[in-house]
Amino acid sequence: MRARTKKSHSSKKGAMGSFRVIGGEWRSRRLNFPSIDGLRPTTDRVKETVFNWLASDIRDAKVLDLFAGSGSLGIEALSRGAESLTAIERDRSAVQAIRENLIILDKGGNLHTEVVQIDAIEWLKLNVNNLALTPYDLILLDPPFRQGLLDTCLEFLDNSIFLRTGSLVYLELEQERDDLQLPSNWKLLKEKIAGQVSYRLYEVGNITGNALG
Repeated sequence: MRARTKKSHSSKKGAMGSFRVIGGEWRSRRLNFPSIDGLRPTTDRVKETVFNWLASDIRDAKVLDLFAGSGSLGIEALSRGAESLTAIERDRSAVQAIRENLIILDKGGNLHTEVVQIDAIEWLKLNVNNLALTPYDLILLDPPFRQGLLDTCLEFLDNSIFLRTGSLVYLELEQERDDLQLPSNWKLLKEKIAGQVSYRLYEVGNITGNALG
């Protein structure tokens, strides 16, 4: 989970956290990220479950990781054979760490990655009419809780150029939420609860004429 307060991230100077790549080419590699208030990578247990769900779909996938935080989910996707990764994160030190970790991992210079320092909602606003953008096969959506960000993201993703029929969307949200409005053509494939977090995988149906419902 990557939770942020409404204020910008703050980090303790020199303090670092770490996460482990749990599968694929870089299995067992441990990577560092800056210690930022409210930033917590998805746990190994949840990450293992999620990528078991994605096992037959991740290879050659074009991945968008909104609210990338430590970069743990996006890097896991690359390790397991994703074709490309676009990671969106507003915190400068987090972005720098993701870029540095990708350089460390990309020994052959073959990774197709883009790490953008920008607020995720702002990025969606800027690209919602970008006809040059190719739809993503997988979107990772793990926004800070209790700020309405997930709802705003869903509005942009509904009937948008970010998705195609058959795209997958992974999202995390507060376990207690029962008012989430999802696009009517999204089919829930998998769902589990870990503590106070509900994590889910959806498949996108026909995107023509979507309506939140």
